[in-house]
Amino acid sequence: MHRSSLASANALNKRTPSNRGVSILSWLLASSTTEYWHNDLLCQRYEEAQYQSDIASFSHERVRVIFESSAQSHIDAWLAELPFPAYFSVLERENDLIGIEISASKSFTEMKSAFDISVTQHSLAAELLLITAPLPLLKQRGLLAMDMDSTAIQIECIDELAVLAGVGDEVAEVTASAMRGELDFEQSLRLRVSKLANADAAIIDTLCKNLPLMPGLTASLAELQANQWKVVVASGGFMPFVNHLMHLLKLDAAFANELVIEDGKLTGHVCGDVVDAQYKATVINKCAQKWQIDAGQIVAIGDGANDIPMIQTADLGIAFHAKPKLINAANLAVNKLDLRALVFCLQA
Repeated sequence: MHRSSLASANALNKRTPSNRGVSILSWLLASSTTEYWHNDLLCQRYEEAQYQSDIASFSHERVRVIFESSAQSHIDAWLAELPFPAYFSVLERENDLIGIEISASKSFTEMKSAFDISVTQHSLAAELLLITAPLPLLKQRGLLAMDMDSTAIQIECIDELAVLAGVGDEVAEVTASAMRGELDFEQSLRLRVSKLANADAAIIDTLCKNLPLMPGLTASLAELQANQWKVVVASGGFMPFVNHLMHLLKLDAAFANELVIEDGKLTGHVCGDVVDAQYKATVINKCAQKWQIDAGQIVAIGDGANDIPMIQTADLGIAFHAKPKLINAANLAVNKLDLRALVFCLQA
């Protein structure tokens, strides 16, 4: 690839663009040319895998823009306001989201503000991810550790079990208390499970048969597993549900709390070690050691404060439709898109 620094590109004399009337996005998605003149600024194309070797030394900041095709016109308009020359790469993944990477010698701070305003105003299915460190490699063996409730699946299992047991309001009160910081995770877990005492254990099978997978989950897992990634679920929920997911999605391992059942009834207790925040972090270390996962190849994703130690233990921590505390602790946050965005957080 022909390389010229962004500084020298910016200093070039003005030229009449040969691709006048073509948007940056159209050029990226439909053209094979390596150069594009935008407002007399030279933009250049690179292959995603070439970033570290050919682009990183010129780049002050790197962002990834991931979006549904329905948002394309708005992304076009946002790119049209680009005030500096840049390098661009199209991110090819095995799903129907569109992804581009933009690298430049100047900060995207003002551009991000404009992007966020547009996303909010128009309810766009789009994300802008600021990349601040090398990303795990999609096509090299790695480890993905996922939370279950509200991450791998769309529900909170304890809440749904409580509804089926006729104690939904009581459990919701405990959940609210925990969210106010009045209970730690283990206290909250044990108190909520106690409300299930004497419920028919058949409600577990009923819920297992109706677990709603998070949209985009199967597509991203298929792409990861095709590239020899190990995938585990570490959940503060319960074993019947993670076991169901493990068989359904061909996961490599699953960790959760064990409900005690006697004579076909829930006793209102859990047994064994409680899978709390620290336990989740330990899962990552044990699995990485067991499968000899290379440094830099561990990813964790979750939605709540209980996932913070897990995502901070990983090389890349992703907050998914998450609480503010987790977003602040994560490397990247996916707020608008579904789990198809996961594989765009990795380097091809």
